Amino acid sequence: MKEEQIKNGRALFKEKKRIVVKIGSSSLQHPQTGELDYVKLERLVRELSDIRNQGKEVILVTSGAIAAGKSAVKLQEQDGVKQSLAVKQACAAIGQARLMMIYQKLFMEYNQTSAQILMTRNTIVDNINRYNAHNTFSELLRMGVIPVVNENDTIATYEIIYGDNDVLVGDNDTLSAVVAALVEADLLILLSDIDGLYTDDPRKNPEARFIDTVEELTEELMQMGKASTGSSVGTGGMNTKLTAAKIATNAGADMVIADSTDISVLHRILEGKKVGTYFAARRNEDFDLPGFVENLQR
Repeated sequence: MKEEQIKNGRALFKEKKRIVVKIGSSSLQHPQTGELDYVKLERLVRELSDIRNQGKEVILVTSGAIAAGKSAVKLQEQDGVKQSLAVKQACAAIGQARLMMIYQKLFMEYNQTSAQILMTRNTIVDNINRYNAHNTFSELLRMGVIPVVNENDTIATYEIIYGDNDVLVGDNDTLSAVVAALVEADLLILLSDIDGLYTDDPRKNPEARFIDTVEELTEELMQMGKASTGSSVGTGGMNTKLTAAKIATNAGADMVIADSTDISVLHRILEGKKVGTYFAARRNEDFDLPGFVENLQR
């Protein structure tokens, strides 16, 4: 990409036509109780519906199935005691159904049709599965439907087992970038509990400097996220967000990390306002998405 395009990158956001938005578990719940934040969910759906009404194509990648399932069956973590894999998978099965029901009801209120897509690592690695997934996304977008995507946690256990200890397809930061690459999106927006990329963790280091624009993902930048971990609710730290940026920018999509506290940030981003950290797309024709996914650390 030309340097002038990078310089004016945010101004070009108004012209983006295919947008992937990711929101994490910690952004969907009340921190005091772990219960779903219905006000924030409604605002998210309203924003996405309005973006769709502008003639843009929208895909939502959402976390929250396991947390919603735990809430439904009143299951709480005990200090120092980890719940079994089977328990978490069961919670995912319960929570995913509840989460999708809420999304469908809210989207219907704004006269939008939504569809559920559950993915695993094999969706991308297997050539036939990847081809079929691409065709499904393409047809849904052609129909004007808003796909709602999540990891299939009932059978794909990468995120559940490893949590925030590694870079995994199971993390929805990474999954959203994989989706953006698969559907050839123009823009990926990661809504997070932090307003962008810093030189250090701003919650621990008051001297940490905010990074407004990343023109190129250097090894130095990638190393900055290695020690970062996620919240107690979500699984993704800055490490997974930088991995997502690597996938998205190599696939030709711009990416923004922004604070999810105010969901209307979506409109400000698409208006070209200086919000969050902007990662400029640098399409790499040799980028191998299936190979990259298959070789992610386990």
